[in-house]
Amino acid sequence: MILLLVLQLLVSCLRVSEGQPLVPGVIVFGDSTVDVGNNNNLLTLVKANFPPYGRDFLDHSPTGRFSNGKLAIDLMIDYLGFTSYPPAYLDKELSGDDLLNGANFASASSGFLDSTATLYQAVSLTQQLRYFKEYQAKVERIAGKAKATELFAGSVYVLSTGSSDFLQNYYINPLLRLVYSTDQFSDLLLQSFTKFVQTVYTLGARRIGVTSLPPVGCLPVSTTLFGGLGRECVGWLNDDAVAFNGKLNAAAEALKRSHHGLKLVVLDIYNPLLDIVRNPEDKGFMEARKACCGTGTLETSLLCNAASLGTCSNATEYMFWDSFHLTEAANVILADALLLQGIELIS
Repeated sequence: MILLLVLQLLVSCLRVSEGQPLVPGVIVFGDSTVDVGNNNNLLTLVKANFPPYGRDFLDHSPTGRFSNGKLAIDLMIDYLGFTSYPPAYLDKELSGDDLLNGANFASASSGFLDSTATLYQAVSLTQQLRYFKEYQAKVERIAGKAKATELFAGSVYVLSTGSSDFLQNYYINPLLRLVYSTDQFSDLLLQSFTKFVQTVYTLGARRIGVTSLPPVGCLPVSTTLFGGLGRECVGWLNDDAVAFNGKLNAAAEALKRSHHGLKLVVLDIYNPLLDIVRNPEDKGFMEARKACCGTGTLETSLLCNAASLGTCSNATEYMFWDSFHLTEAANVILADALLLQGIELIS
């Protein structure tokens, strides 16, 4: 509560005037951690546009968000002073005016590698960038080149991806593990990350936040499959995440040195989430091993549905909503931590 009050005070001090967002827009790329509905109209099984997803969202209905309520990115946008969220770019009901405060291109089961998205018929990161270029042209037509340039330069860009590359591609693909060591595979992902930053920088981006990998060994799906009878966090999975995060930080520092005026922040989600897992009661949670939906072990996407037996009635007591994704209550804690880390991006 004290942290939230400090954040609110900080945001109030930075805000130019009441109702004025701190930045002109927010532009989002990535996977299911930030997807707000782009997968809804795709020919993919990886969707969240049905109950009980969204049961605690604004109108108690599913939107395509992989949670019971708001995502961490939604909460961060709330803190920035916006009264609406950047829309899913593939929303069929999207109008031109909806695009003037940013857009969301994220697609569940996408990754740094295009091959990861291909496995699940998701929107690859390369395609997300193509959609971004298309979006820029639309905004220029609607608002004019000067205002469009101001939007693209002043917006905060968020990239949240990488977990699917490991959990839904590398770890389940014997051929990949034969060709690449974990270290080499991480380098492959970071080549894609570097290319992404270079591309959006060329297109006008100057404020970029990229999330680290979470403690993937502590996700309910991981503890169920690899954690033994005690369902403990899987050490080697977390070790891989830590090693990747170290490389990500080094790559980000190199990009900042080579790109004038670039504000690039690696947003650490690993340690805030690991802290909840280790000390759930201190954060107000009763359960940080099993998810709320169904048995809490393997259910996600289509397996987390209205008929899933055992789904909890009060998600605020749970860290995880399904076997991969957080509840809104956990996202609140994560968003608080990320806003403090990313203060450079809004100042």
